[in-house]
Amino acid sequence: MKKQLSSKQLRQQQLRTWINQSTDYDCDVLEIVAGDAGFRRYFRFASNNQTFIAVDAPIEFEDASKFIAVAQSYREKGVKVPQVYAYDFAQGFYIQQDFGNHMFSDVLSVDCCDQLYPKALANIPIIQSCVLTQSGPLPDFDAEFIDRELSIFPEWLLDKYLQLSLTPSEKSMLSQAFESIKNACLSQPKAGMHRDYHSRNLMLLENDEIGVIDFQDAVVGPITYDAVSLLRDSYQDWPQPKVLQWLKNWHGEYYSQYSWAEFKKWFDCVGIQRHTKIAGIFARLYLRDDKSSYLFDIPHTLNYLIAETVQYPEYGDFSYFVQERVLPSVLQKLQVSKHET
Repeated sequence: MKKQLSSKQLRQQQLRTWINQSTDYDCDVLEIVAGDAGFRRYFRFASNNQTFIAVDAPIEFEDASKFIAVAQSYREKGVKVPQVYAYDFAQGFYIQQDFGNHMFSDVLSVDCCDQLYPKALANIPIIQSCVLTQSGPLPDFDAEFIDRELSIFPEWLLDKYLQLSLTPSEKSMLSQAFESIKNACLSQPKAGMHRDYHSRNLMLLENDEIGVIDFQDAVVGPITYDAVSLLRDSYQDWPQPKVLQWLKNWHGEYYSQYSWAEFKKWFDCVGIQRHTKIAGIFARLYLRDDKSSYLFDIPHTLNYLIAETVQYPEYGDFSYFVQERVLPSVLQKLQVSKHET
């Protein structure tokens, strides 16, 4: 009896057929490179003595046209992004340039971080100049957008993963904290935002140039957002004095019209928003998408959140709640998961 193909196997077969029948490329084998936190999957294949990346971006979840439009805008500004050689929006397939295997996160070390981080930070002002594509303006990181992102934390981390029963005062505290976080984000100057500018979405190319990937969710929002993504990356951990020195140097070079104290608070407040959202997303990736590895990044993300909130009196109750109620519950649950496996 012939074995039924899974939906992923079927999509992979359809992708290979599309390459061979509808593009100028030949594909014998698709080698899985990676999936990501979204629904995209990446495959490497060889054709005419070159390698390329084939992307499966299911249309019910992903918009390949957005990726291609942002890629063109970034490239015109001088950001190193993959060339797109062929695409089929109806199926959600495209072929892009292969940037190789040297991911920023894999090559970072104490010996090279002081060279690589400033180089990656220098890309951000260029990205910030990209606020529209041929398809029109990038979406606005507005109040509704921020509310939607913050709601992921109580829904997926507190309720569905930890199954915490919040008291009325805790619910009120969260509501007030989220309103303050939102207003702090909205008060910043706005610029183009990659939105996931971290060590797994950057590649080290020839001549140590920085290649940028995974930018299809670009929006217009707070000027410190991409710096938070990079310097307080959930997948990296650097001494905070070093991180603040990188930030201070970047501020002095590109944003000296704003006071350091104001700029630093903007950075921290965006960090609070981003790490609140990400802690919820990591729980959602486990529960909804069966991606359990992200669970173990939650404590690191919550520790960032605690360090950011504890500095500002207006977030004191939220900081205490995360430190005393949420983080211990996560650690306990992860310990149980380890024993079960």
